[in-house]
Amino acid sequence: MNVRVLKTVSCVIALAIGSMAPVAFSAQDSATPAVKPSAMASPSPSRWDIFLGYSYLAPYGTVQTPTNSGTLPINFVSVNAGAIGSLAYYFNNHLGLQVEGDAHPMTIPGCTPYPTVVVTPPPTGGDSLPALGVRPLQVNPGCNYQATASANDFYGGSGGLIYRWPFTGSYAGHMRFTPFVHALAGVEEVIGPLQQPKTWGWVITGGGGLDWETGWFNNHLALRLFQADYQYMDENYGPVDGGAVDVNALRLSAGLVFHVGSLAPPPPVTLTCSANPTWVYPGDPITVTATAGSLNPKEAAVYAWSGNGVTGNGTTATVATGSLAPGSYDVKATVTEGKGDKPYEVATCTASFTVKAFEPPTVSCSANPSTIKPGDTSTITAAGQSPQNRPLTYSYSTDTGTVTGTDTTATFNSTGAAVGAATINCNVADDKGGTATATATVTIAAPYVAPVPHTQALCSITFEKDPKRPDRVDNDAKACLDEVALDLQKQTDAAVVVVGDSTAVEKTPAKGKHAKAGNDAAQRAVNTKDYLVTEKGIDASRITVKTGTADAQEVQNYLVPAGADFATEVPGTTAVDESVVKPQTRKALPTRPEPKKKAAKQ
Repeated sequence: MNVRVLKTVSCVIALAIGSMAPVAFSAQDSATPAVKPSAMASPSPSRWDIFLGYSYLAPYGTVQTPTNSGTLPINFVSVNAGAIGSLAYYFNNHLGLQVEGDAHPMTIPGCTPYPTVVVTPPPTGGDSLPALGVRPLQVNPGCNYQATASANDFYGGSGGLIYRWPFTGSYAGHMRFTPFVHALAGVEEVIGPLQQPKTWGWVITGGGGLDWETGWFNNHLALRLFQADYQYMDENYGPVDGGAVDVNALRLSAGLVFHVGSLAPPPPVTLTCSANPTWVYPGDPITVTATAGSLNPKEAAVYAWSGNGVTGNGTTATVATGSLAPGSYDVKATVTEGKGDKPYEVATCTASFTVKAFEPPTVSCSANPSTIKPGDTSTITAAGQSPQNRPLTYSYSTDTGTVTGTDTTATFNSTGAAVGAATINCNVADDKGGTATATATVTIAAPYVAPVPHTQALCSITFEKDPKRPDRVDNDAKACLDEVALDLQKQTDAAVVVVGDSTAVEKTPAKGKHAKAGNDAAQRAVNTKDYLVTEKGIDASRITVKTGTADAQEVQNYLVPAGADFATEVPGTTAVDESVVKPQTRKALPTRPEPKKKAAKQ
């Protein structure tokens, strides 16, 4: 087989491997969702890996070729330029199946790749060749023996298992390394170093390598830094060409790895919890609901609940809060899909709620009437309210008097209570120990006592202007007496006391045989009364006349309301005996004739 044929075969193998890529990409679309851009920072391991690269092969083996002069040992030589390709399908993150093909074509430096010819005996003009007698030698024209006898090539395909350790954590700059090992078995076509005819035999390959994950092209491209394999080949060229040969080879490769598809685990199960209502008073029920997402419909989902007073069944749970003290509480729910032996098959959630202390009741208190007389009663009304509609009981107390009642109304009795303000307490209590108090005030008013009437001094009149009639009520006195009459008309139950006074001179008896003490004070009082009766129409029974002790020519008028004690309030007066002292008629003085004028002398 010449070099042109070998290169053609290598290209065919490479193209065959490359043609498998669309199949793998199609499998990605149908079986595994594409890697999302968000997964670039920590991509999941690939489902398919396609490797294409350069390969160097160093075979170690000797072909014992029979000749006329004996056996000629010929060693295999290294192939520096080869191609390799593989396709790996992974069942999970680590284990997969791999098929691999390689091509290491024969190259003879300095030879023109013309078709080979069989030359027996060796061509003239060339290097001498041993007598081969048994095996014809394929030689390229222009190639010497040494070059021709130092060439071999290898073509093969194998399949087996591959195991990798993908790095799935985050990494700086999208860089990570994936080591792998594989074990393969297959067939290998080998042309011997003395250009023995191509022969197919068994090949076993074992080795491993290291891939550098570049993160390029959305994590689809990696560089295979190296792949080092040991290969054992069993070839048999027959008795003419050397017989059975064991070849131990070291193969070193490097190239590009194309990642297709993803082994990302299914979306993890999610679980959210909500409590309704989120706060209650002790004894009020709470319902907690768990909502799971990304469940596999083929797997059974089991829910578990935990928490104080929690009873769960499936996706809902109830909380009995009657025994819970005020505070905050959590309810935890867990959903398990299938066996739950994988992290993404279990999810938990927590819902919080608050138990509030009962609010105390409130109460208002009022009294009707709010002002009473001693011994009277007042109705007390209490209006209690519980924010949580708890049952209420009422009670009452007071600091004076008595109050009776156990409902929303009570009666306050002021009997025995002192005059003034009485405070009534309206008390309310609920069944949880909450209490409230309000107060109402009832004023106990003292009985009405009419004010004690007092004598009131009114105007006074004088008798100094008419010395000839010192007891006469003159016109100047009319203004005062008119006011006195008006007061009596306003206060119909009042009376007037008219007190007359005289001077000490008037009280001194005149000298003479029949002289007697003057009675001007009494006369003035009687005359004043007469004016009120005759001139102003005042009932005489409402006017009392008395004399006083003042040293004056006057009459003092006093208004005496009903109940007033004149004698006590105006002591020192003496009643006038009106049967003795009679009123004097009010006569004007006679006019004096004007003096005659003397006639003027002529």
